[in-house]
Amino acid sequence: FLFVAAVEVKIEVVIPEKERSKEEMSPNGKASPMIYRVNGTARHYHLEEHPIASNHYHNPKDMVEASVCHVKDLENGQMREVDLGCGKALLIKESGEFHAVGHKCPHYGAPLVKGVLSKGRVRCPWHGACFNIGTGDIEDFPGLDSLPRFQVKIEKEKVYIRASKQALQTQRRTKMMAKCISLSNYNLSSTNVLIIGAGAAGLVCAETLRQEGFSDRIVMCTMDRHLPYDRPKLSKSMDSHPEQIALRPKEFFCTYDIEVLTEMQVAAVDIKSKIAVFKDGFNMEYNKLLIATGNTPKALSCKGKEMENVFNIRTPEDANRVVKLATSKNVVIVGASFLGMEVAAYLAERAHSVSLVELEEVPFKKFFGERVGRAVMKMFESNRVKFYMQTEVSELREQEGKLKEVVLKSGKVLRADVCVVGVGAVPATGFLKQSGINIDSKGFIVVNKMMQTNIPGVFAAGDAVMFPLALRNNKKVNVPHWQMAHMHGRIAALNMLAHGTEISTVPYLWTAMFGKSIRYAGHGEGFDDVVIQGDLDELKFVAFYTKSDEVVAVASMNYDPIVSKVAEVLAAGRTIRKRDVE
Repeated sequence: FLFVAAVEVKIEVVIPEKERSKEEMSPNGKASPMIYRVNGTARHYHLEEHPIASNHYHNPKDMVEASVCHVKDLENGQMREVDLGCGKALLIKESGEFHAVGHKCPHYGAPLVKGVLSKGRVRCPWHGACFNIGTGDIEDFPGLDSLPRFQVKIEKEKVYIRASKQALQTQRRTKMMAKCISLSNYNLSSTNVLIIGAGAAGLVCAETLRQEGFSDRIVMCTMDRHLPYDRPKLSKSMDSHPEQIALRPKEFFCTYDIEVLTEMQVAAVDIKSKIAVFKDGFNMEYNKLLIATGNTPKALSCKGKEMENVFNIRTPEDANRVVKLATSKNVVIVGASFLGMEVAAYLAERAHSVSLVELEEVPFKKFFGERVGRAVMKMFESNRVKFYMQTEVSELREQEGKLKEVVLKSGKVLRADVCVVGVGAVPATGFLKQSGINIDSKGFIVVNKMMQTNIPGVFAAGDAVMFPLALRNNKKVNVPHWQMAHMHGRIAALNMLAHGTEISTVPYLWTAMFGKSIRYAGHGEGFDDVVIQGDLDELKFVAFYTKSDEVVAVASMNYDPIVSKVAEVLAAGRTIRKRDVE
C-alpha cells in the first residue's frame, strides 16, 4: 500500500492477474463510410431515420430480473460484477444506496469493477473515462457512449436488478439527442454551426449540441476521405480498415442530422462576414464556428524526403500501405515519438528489421524521464528493434526510383525498404493567419476556459489549441491527446449554447506497445524529479513526476488502477506531495 496521508486518500497499488483482454479492439465494430461531397455546388441530402438510441420503453419479454446479493454483502464504496443470467451488470453501493450500470467501459471494454469509485462516479482503469453511477452518463472521456442504467430494488434484505437483455448485451447507451426541425428549410450555403475538422473534438461537439437539444443545422467538414474514426489506432493497430475504426456508423449521422463534408478543405475564414471559404471556391456562412483542425506532421528536411516509400502516418490508407510494404522488409523509423515507437512495436514481428533513429539519447526522456525511457528502450531491444540514438538523417538514397538506404549524420548507412517519419507535428492553422483569430508564435489557437477564441462565436478545440489547465494554476498549455480533444469538443458545444461551462479535466493518455500499456495522468511538463515504485526491469512500476514538492503527473505499467486513482485525486482539486509518495 501507498498512503497519501496529507490529502486523506489511500492509493492502493495492485498488480493485476494476467488479463490482457481486448484493450486495443475496435470501439464499436464495423461501420460503412459515408461521403458527402460538395465540390463547389450546394446539394441537399434527404436524410433517412435509423434509430440508434436505446429504447426506453422496453418490451416486457426483453426484460430480466434477478436477485444478485444480500444487502449486507456490499460495504459502502464497494463495486461488484453480478450475473443476471443473460449478461452482467456492475452493482455499486455508495452512501447506503445501491446503483446498477453496465459493467464494461464502452470505449474499449475495460472491466469497470477494476476501476475507481469516487463521489458518485466510476473511472475506467485503462483510459480514465468517467461515468455517473446514478445515470450512467459519460462525464469524462475517451469514448462517446454512456453506460446503460438498470433498476435496483430491495426486498426482504435482498438486492434485485431489473434490466433489458439488449442493454446487458450491448453494454452501451447513446444519450438522447435532438433532431433537426427540417433540413428542407435551409439555405444550403449557410449553417448554424460549422465544425472544421472531424476528429474527436469535432464529433463530440456535434453530439453534445444534439444531446443538449440543439435542433438547428450542424455541418462538419474534413480534408479526410472518411467519417470520424479512432485515430490513435493508426499507429497501434496499423492494418485496421476505416470501417473497422469508425467512431460512429453512417446511420448515426443520418439519424441525428449531422452533415459531414469529406475531402473539403477550408482555405480562409472571414470573421466579419462569418463565412468559411473552401479551397474549391465553395463558401459557407455560419453563426457559430468550431476550429478543430488538429496537427500536420512535420516532414524531414533532408535530401530524398519526397521519395516513394517514405511515409507520415496520417490516414488509414497510410498505415495499411506501410504494413503491406514493411512485411519481411527493412524498416527505418525516424523519431522516437509516441507514433514512432508504436509503429516500431507493431512492425517488429512483421518486418525483417526495424531500426529507430532519434536525436535524444533515450526515448520519451522529456515525457517519462530517463529511467522509464531506458526501461521502455530495453523492452524494444529485446523485441529486435535496433536504436540509433543522438543522431539524425542526412540523406535518403534511392535505387531504381525506390528507397534503398537511410544515411545518418553519424556516418552509419541503414538498409531501408520503408521509412516512417514521426518527428513531431505543427498545428494545422496556417489558413487562419489573416483571420484576426488570436494565434501564438508557434501557430496554436489561444482560447479561454470555455474554449472561446478572441472572436465572439468562434471556438477552438483539440490538438491545435493552447488552453488554461486548471491542474497547473490555469497555465496555458497544449495537450495533444485523444481524451483532451473529446473534452474540448464538449466544453465548446456547451458554451455555444451559453452554458458558461469551464474546462477542468485532468489529462489522461496511454500508449500501447508489445501488448503492454503505459497509462499517464496529469501534466508533467517541467518536472524536476521522478519517484519510482515497483520494478522497472520487470516493467511493473509506477512513476510519480514532481515539480518542487508537488506531484504533477503519474505513469504506470502493470499497476492498474493506480493512474485512475491519482487522476481522481487530482480531479478533486487535492494536492499530492512528494513526501507522500516517497
